[in-house]
Amino acid sequence: MATVESLQQDIDGGLSVAVTIDDDPGHQLGDDRYIGHRFFFSVGEIEPVAGPTEPVPRRILIAGIGNVFMADDGFGVAVAAELVGRSLPAGVEVVDFGIRGMDLAFALQRDYAVAVLVDAMPRGAAPGTLALIEPDLAGVAVAGGIDSHSMDPAKVLGLVQRLGGCTCRVLVLGCEPEIVVHGDSPENMSMELSDAVRRAVPEAAAMIERLVTGL
Repeated sequence: MATVESLQQDIDGGLSVAVTIDDDPGHQLGDDRYIGHRFFFSVGEIEPVAGPTEPVPRRILIAGIGNVFMADDGFGVAVAAELVGRSLPAGVEVVDFGIRGMDLAFALQRDYAVAVLVDAMPRGAAPGTLALIEPDLAGVAVAGGIDSHSMDPAKVLGLVQRLGGCTCRVLVLGCEPEIVVHGDSPENMSMELSDAVRRAVPEAAAMIERLVTGL
């Protein structure tokens, strides 16, 4: 290995690069060393060589989705907030999409390797039960519209298919809700998660930490 020691200019104005060889014991003698312990090259004789580069981390999207005014439907948003304070690998992005279905659809068109959608997901299990599934994107129906102020993951994935498909792997981490709010009248709304779903929030965050580390 060699070290560039200095840039020197001769009496004619020409520039030379002074180089020392690292394993030459004489290169540490300072001003007392002989001229042979340094090598001089003109600027034109030097060609830059690219150094080692760090591998680009895979981009992974963690999408917290749901309506915080509809009780347990706000599960995904709560998990996104929980993950903000945790240490995640480089390339992992946590985004609270809330009910912005169109924004999520367009985000899934970007160059993510994996997208994990976190949402309340009724499946008939005990409240607070977590389930990780990988939907068959080819089988997602593309029919039906989408409201720019609502969030239906199935319709979002259908819209993505209509826009040209998703190149990333999509996973869904769902939590069985205990409180399901029907309708949007004020008396039905609540910003509180049920006890079972609230306890599942840190568990889901820990599951995502393990998941993204292994992807």
